[in-house]
Amino acid sequence: MALNRAVAIGFAHGPNAGLAAIDRLAGHPQLAGYGYLAATRADFLRRLGRADEARIAYAEALELTENDAERRFLSSRIDELGPG
Repeated sequence: MALNRAVAIGFAHGPNAGLAAIDRLAGHPQLAGYGYLAATRADFLRRLGRADEARIAYAEALELTENDAERRFLSSRIDELGPG
């Protein structure tokens, strides 16, 4: 899957490269509204120190999941970023 490839790019070449790969996927209809895309984007933004953007992406991912464990994890990431 393309998302897995983007994650691998981010691990191999750094968060900027991963974020660029994720952003290229954002317009794909199959991935629109896919919470893992938003969560992955948020993680790369967090790693880049772009807390405000990461907070927004984590909130988007939070809206897109109904899984309680994932919601707790995403909420904790938002909390770790501190107040916006």
